[in-house]
Amino acid sequence: MAKSHHSKRILAPLIRVSRLFSTVPFDPPPLSTPRRVVVTGLGMVTPLGCGVETTWKLLIDGDCGIRAVTVEDLKMNGFDSETQQQTFDQLTSKVAGVVHSGSNPGEFHEDLWLNSKDHRSIARFIGYALCAADEALRDANYIPTEQDEKECTGVSIGAGTGSISDILDASRMICEKKLRRLSPFFIPRILINMASGHVSMKYGFQGPNHAAVTACATGAHSIGDATRMIQFGDADVMVAGGTEASIDALSIAGFCRSRALTTKYNDAPGEASRPFDCGRDGFVIGEGSGILVLEELEHARKRGAKVYAEVRGYGMSGDAYHITQPHGDGRGAVLAMSRALKQSGLKPDQVDYINAHATSTPLGDAVEARAIQSVFGSHAASGNLAISSTKGATGHLLGAAGAVEAIFSILSIHHGIAPLTLNITKPDPIFSSDFMPLSASKKMSIRAAMSNSFGFGGTNSALLFAALD
Repeated sequence: MAKSHHSKRILAPLIRVSRLFSTVPFDPPPLSTPRRVVVTGLGMVTPLGCGVETTWKLLIDGDCGIRAVTVEDLKMNGFDSETQQQTFDQLTSKVAGVVHSGSNPGEFHEDLWLNSKDHRSIARFIGYALCAADEALRDANYIPTEQDEKECTGVSIGAGTGSISDILDASRMICEKKLRRLSPFFIPRILINMASGHVSMKYGFQGPNHAAVTACATGAHSIGDATRMIQFGDADVMVAGGTEASIDALSIAGFCRSRALTTKYNDAPGEASRPFDCGRDGFVIGEGSGILVLEELEHARKRGAKVYAEVRGYGMSGDAYHITQPHGDGRGAVLAMSRALKQSGLKPDQVDYINAHATSTPLGDAVEARAIQSVFGSHAASGNLAISSTKGATGHLLGAAGAVEAIFSILSIHHGIAPLTLNITKPDPIFSSDFMPLSASKKMSIRAAMSNSFGFGGTNSALLFAALD
């Protein structure tokens, strides 16, 4: 008992001190007002062309970047010709939105972005991102040299699948018992975050280095996430977007087996991607990259940057329903669009144009149309809300789609033109005379535009851009 009493005497002061400190609350975190974010630079590589000006002109004019797939497109050079041909013959979908390579203006220059000795760690999806980022930064006139500027500049570039062709080649080496020939650059070539990594290393950007992977919503999420990084002070400038190089044997075969791709139009590639049309039977796989320079408003003003638009809203949601199919009532799309509107402070009838996700699948297009009707109500039926899906011209660029279509939405504000939807000959019955996707590009005043992106796993995103007053 004496020993116990002695211990209590010794511990009592310690207990009192402990209680004293445990009752002192932390100061609240510093309050911060979200900063305004604007778009000051654009860059893209698409099946329509390499570069924003080339791509936009062809899109508005109604051109199509989709063509027939060849054996060479499958990227199976390490396999014998018989295996290549057998693989090609077994593909049920033989059309794709392929980036055209070459050394002429408007073409992707492989020797510049992929083929030098310094580029052994750069897979095609990374090369597309580097090319588009270079254009975007030049467009923004922003190549910082000062250390403090580099530290406040970050990168947020995602991809959906990375370099599947490299994985196919590596698996062949295992089958042939030639694993010692595996490139030491195999892992850096397939890691999706290496697109962001290479862009940050090329320019010395030491701000956030981020890579979202959310299937076909990747590009939109990358832009939205980057916007929030600027809003909350993690960076003043972000290079953001999505990239994809998915034209290869395994990627096409995988989507064929999931019955996601079109099979009815192998002999008519230009008619294969037909969003919102009754004749649609699946999407056309595509590739490319879209990159934006996002900037805090006052930072942009101080350096006299041109501003394309302001990022006003970013909405996200999950369907929590099915791995590939949206819920029939479009609840996920409704939530994403509604949340983007709420954040923006805009009313539904203030949105002039929607670049729909519509991929040309029988279920998805109709579900999105119903969701748009639900969110925009009488405005959707008034004839004042322009709607289109540009995937008719580009195909579905998977992880790059959301970023490329965000750029199209921004350009619609900048140029006052809403782009058309190709191949609408018989619109889905859900549409009526006053609620109809555009079948021709339309000159109109566009003050606010929304871009929708939805992905496998039930992930949804909506970006809302507006003219800066």
